[in-house]
Amino acid sequence: MGLTLDPKIIQGDILSGLAKKKETFYFFQINSNNVPGFQKQLATFVPLVTTSAKADDCRKDIRKAKEEAARKGEKCPLIEISGVNISFSQKGLNVLGIKEDIGDEDFKNGMLSEIDVLGDVLQDWDPAFQKDIHGVILVAANCKSVLDQTLDHIKKIFQVGDAQAGIIEIKTLEGSTRPDEEDGHEHFGFNDGLSQPSIKDFDTDPQPGQKTIDSGVILLGRDGDAKKDTRPSWACEGSFLAFRYLRQLVPEFNKFLEDNILVIDGTPVPELLGARMVGRWKSGASVQQTPTQDDPEFVDPSVNQAFTHDKNSQVMCPFAAHTRKTNPRGDIPDSAIAPSRILRRGIPFGPEVTDEEKAAKKSSDDEKLERGLLFACYQSNLDKGFRFVQQSWANNANFPPQKQNGIPKVDQPGIDPLIGVGTPRQMAGSNPDINAASTNLPFDAKWVISRGGEYFFSPSIPALKDTFAAKATPAEL
Repeated sequence: MGLTLDPKIIQGDILSGLAKKKETFYFFQINSNNVPGFQKQLATFVPLVTTSAKADDCRKDIRKAKEEAARKGEKCPLIEISGVNISFSQKGLNVLGIKEDIGDEDFKNGMLSEIDVLGDVLQDWDPAFQKDIHGVILVAANCKSVLDQTLDHIKKIFQVGDAQAGIIEIKTLEGSTRPDEEDGHEHFGFNDGLSQPSIKDFDTDPQPGQKTIDSGVILLGRDGDAKKDTRPSWACEGSFLAFRYLRQLVPEFNKFLEDNILVIDGTPVPELLGARMVGRWKSGASVQQTPTQDDPEFVDPSVNQAFTHDKNSQVMCPFAAHTRKTNPRGDIPDSAIAPSRILRRGIPFGPEVTDEEKAAKKSSDDEKLERGLLFACYQSNLDKGFRFVQQSWANNANFPPQKQNGIPKVDQPGIDPLIGVGTPRQMAGSNPDINAASTNLPFDAKWVISRGGEYFFSPSIPALKDTFAAKATPAEL
């Protein structure tokens, strides 16, 4: 029997997700000349860390406030909130003298060593991510002023900029939800963060069609963690964070959709190709449920997860569609999908596309206009989670398998058109016409460019106190 899941000792971004309109990822190095000082400062910092219990309560408070405002016909007032989490890379563990093997080769090696496996190009990586990064502090808030105040307070704790600083800033990335009706959508315009798994013993009311997975798929040392019995005790209830800094070439993507518009019964359907490449309409409705036009009936969370793909057909949804590649429900058994589920916690970054970019149909070279997604996800095993999904599913032109139950597929499914890297750069099934459902759609361009990333470990609150931070001496108690 597994241990009782206690959300009060698990960092908040893992199980609940930090509520946010704004978020900063503050990447740092531990000052190697002042490791004891850092550990003392960390002990002061730990009480600020938001737990999953607190994050969940915060989300409930926001939901209640919105419901109350809607009942009164008023605009929901701003509720000042903030959330803070911290994670460490293997290099960070090394600096702290934590030598016990945590049991994950991807984490141990670091993301930079896996750029070929992931399909990244070193020249595209931001120089900061080619340096040693020891950790990242996540600060989330519902407005910039609260976020800035919280981050300033954290910098004071670690004495950033002073001779006794415990950490040195390497890179700061700021994300923000998009404005107005685009809130909740990434920069290509699609509703993001749908079809998250439900976590056993934590999520008590899953949506129809939402799959429940063992908590050990996300948390180390619990039932469902493939390496449960070999983890060091201090690693239990923690999770691996895979972070990706992803640039999106939005005008170029939109131009491709315009140049390859699909026609149904003689009528052009402008949004259809994008929907089939993603697997969902921009609203969030699945093309498996409504294949040729967006339908508000399938936008509601109570219905938009309640579907399964036909493993012998891509007429409704292409095998290579992004959402089908990364969650191949129906294509392979649920037992084979469950170990590779992840909890996604990303946020867009950068400004909206300018009128000049729209006219040129090309992204600006001005770095200030760079936009994309600060992708973050949690799992207990990177070789079954993020790294596996990227390498073995998204980048694999033969996934889902071409033959199931003895029925051969006509063509390769192709790579994931959004995040897939590999050759040939094409996908099958872009056309919903049953007579053309296996026609290949080539795409020479890459619309999502990896600018770097790293693997981190997000310890439990007890681990932060007892293994990572300095313990108070009797004189300090």
